[in-house]
Amino acid sequence: MTVDELRLHFSLQPLRHAIVSAPLKNRVREAAVLMALEELNGELQLILTTRPTHLKAHPGQVSFPGGKVESSDLSPTHTAFREAEEEIGLRSENLELLGQFPTHRTFTGFEITPVLALVKNPFETRIDPGEVAECFRVPLHFFMQDKHRHIRQFQRQGHSYHVVFIPWEGRLIWGATAAMIDLLCRHLKDGGAI
Repeated sequence: MTVDELRLHFSLQPLRHAIVSAPLKNRVREAAVLMALEELNGELQLILTTRPTHLKAHPGQVSFPGGKVESSDLSPTHTAFREAEEEIGLRSENLELLGQFPTHRTFTGFEITPVLALVKNPFETRIDPGEVAECFRVPLHFFMQDKHRHIRQFQRQGHSYHVVFIPWEGRLIWGATAAMIDLLCRHLKDGGAI
């Protein structure tokens, strides 16, 4: 898939899938993440990070750049763009907004808005070690192959939930991040772009 095909797809294709989420809680903390796609050597790559092990929330997990909505943030897009610059040095003026997916609720009490954008130009990754252990890229075509996205059913508090798992080069992408990747892939496939 090329950058132009991705742009066209998101401007014309309505979302036909729901994202699997945890049950609604009384108190949720709003957050936003950036699903940034960068074209490298003619191939779209999804930018991911690994959280440091010293963090209280989700230590060592693979995630997208992002974080809690601050009172000064104007929108979930503003939150995702601000966090990406703070965490990995990806500046907002180097991003082309494609859109947002529906919010995803987690069992840890977050309601996360996934924001999808294209990286306009190559950038030098600058990691904030307080928030990110590493930044890496995965080819979109890898995620698009159904055989790489595994869905398992789990029971929690008497309810059944689907959890997505994606192994990648010794890492395990799972939970909210994997659910958002799965939604992106299902959305792209249903539009006939792949």
